Amino acid sequence: MIEIAALRALVAVEQQGSVVAASEAMGFSPSAVSQQIKKLEKQSGVTVLERHGRGVLLTDRGMALAEYGRRILGELEELQATLLADPTKPSGVLRLVAFSTACRGLVGPMLAKLGTAQAVAAGSSAAAGSGLGASGLEVRVVAEDPREAVQRVATGEADLGVVHNWHSVPLVIPENMVHEDLCLDTADVLLNSAHPLAGRTAVEPSDLVDESWISTPAGAICNEALLAILAGLGRVPDIRVYDPDFSTHIAMVQQGVAVALVPRLGRPELPAGVVAVPVVNPMQQRQVGIVYRKTMMASPSIRHVVRLLQDVAAGLEVG
Repeated sequence: MIEIAALRALVAVEQQGSVVAASEAMGFSPSAVSQQIKKLEKQSGVTVLERHGRGVLLTDRGMALAEYGRRILGELEELQATLLADPTKPSGVLRLVAFSTACRGLVGPMLAKLGTAQAVAAGSSAAAGSGLGASGLEVRVVAEDPREAVQRVATGEADLGVVHNWHSVPLVIPENMVHEDLCLDTADVLLNSAHPLAGRTAVEPSDLVDESWISTPAGAICNEALLAILAGLGRVPDIRVYDPDFSTHIAMVQQGVAVALVPRLGRPELPAGVVAVPVVNPMQQRQVGIVYRKTMMASPSIRHVVRLLQDVAAGLEVG
C-alpha cells in the first residue's frame, strides 16, 4: 500500500525541482525525503526518480504518480478543511504569506482583530492583540514578494497569501487557486519639499523622465511597475539606488537624494520635508487581493481570516 507521506515527498520533489529544495519546503532533512522516495518506489514497484548530473529528474512513471499524488493530496486537504473541520470553530495553524506593506497595513491590524475576538470568545484579555491561540487558531506570517507568495500557496507551503497586482504588471494565478480582491492601493511619487514638482497636485509620466530614483530590487513587481511608468515614452528610469525597504526610500527622499514611487498601503506618516504627489495619466494603482487553494475554499480558518482582512481593508483610505 502506498503511504501518503511518500506521495507527499514525491510531489514536493516535482514542485521544488530537487530533493534538497523539497526537504527545505517540507521542513525535513534531504535524507528523510530520499527515504520516503525509496519507500514509494518499493511500494509502487516503479522507479520514480533518475539521476541527472548532480540533480534528479522524474521518470515518466514518476510524473504520472506525482500527478495522481497531487489529486489525492488535494482531495485529502479538502476533506480535512471541510468535513473534518468544525465550521463554527476556526482552529489549527494557518500559514499566511504577504508582501511587506500588506504586513503593516493589513495583516497587523487583522492579527489585532483576531486576538481581540479570541480573547472575548475565551472570556479573557490575555490574547488581545496577539492574534494567537485563545480559540485554537494560530496565524503564522512570512513576508514575501507576491510572485513568491503565489508559489508558496500553490505548492502548499502556505495556506493563504496577500498579494498585489499592478495593472501594468499582471500577476499570474495558477488554476488550482482562488483570487479575491481586497482593496485598490494607489502609489504616489514622493518628492523632497524643495523639489520643483513638490507643489503640484498631480504629475504625469512626462514630468518624471529626468528624475533620479530609488527603487525596490530589479525584478520585484514594484520595480517593474516603476519601469512601466516611462515605458510608453521610450525611456528607462534613472535608478541610482535599489533597496527593498520603503522606509529607506522615504529617508532618501527626505535627504534629497532621489524620488520614489511608494504605495499608500502600510506607508508611515511622511516626515517633514517629504511630499506625496499622485501620478496621473495613468494613475499608478495596484489591486490588493488574497489567494488560496481551491481545496481550502470551505475551510473555517481560511474564511474567518479572509473576513477579518476584508473588514480591515474596508476601513482603509488608500485608493
